[in-house]
Amino acid sequence: METVVTAVGALPRPGLRERKKQRTRNALVRAALELIATRGYEGTTVDDIAAAVDVSQRTFFRYFASKEEVAFFVPRLAEAHVVEAVRERPPGEAPLEVLRRAVLDSWDGINEAVEHLVPLELHMRVYRVIESTPALLAAHLRRATELEEELARIVAEREGLDVDADPRPRILVAAFGGVIRVAERLWSAGDDLGAAAMRDLMTTCLDHVGPALAGNWRTD
Repeated sequence: METVVTAVGALPRPGLRERKKQRTRNALVRAALELIATRGYEGTTVDDIAAAVDVSQRTFFRYFASKEEVAFFVPRLAEAHVVEAVRERPPGEAPLEVLRRAVLDSWDGINEAVEHLVPLELHMRVYRVIESTPALLAAHLRRATELEEELARIVAEREGLDVDADPRPRILVAAFGGVIRVAERLWSAGDDLGAAAMRDLMTTCLDHVGPALAGNWRTD
């Protein structure tokens, strides 16, 4: 590792070879998302992605195991930010508030991380493709189940619970995940593809969790 000296001291910096690998990986991600957003997932091949970056198919597979993996690279990055945000919430905060604040308070940081790789607008367009493509939606939901389990274990650890003996962390995270899915579906069916519109929908849906679960819905 090289180091770069700044006013606050020496910070590690990736070496030249690692930076070249990162540039190639990022170029493959951007090319893949641009093609998927334009042609659709089924209309995009690994060869198309590799050709757009002027590398071989073999080089593509050095970085990604499949077309699906590169399509989900940016969403996985966002998920990692949320998981870390949950871990860092203040102790003593109520579990539902932990999840809510982890998503909403880290929103800008997630968008900044995304924009280091691809334009945010492109990421949101591909998100809509995921919602409308059965193969991608199925993979998205499989990953959502894995993410819920990871978050349930973090919540249980924060609360000093045994996640396999106490069902509450899994119930809470499953309910929270369902709210996020509702927001995603509403967003994908709407006219505004912006990240702000998705955040607003998530906020609105999360605000309804308590009343929806505990309130009387009848108005007569």
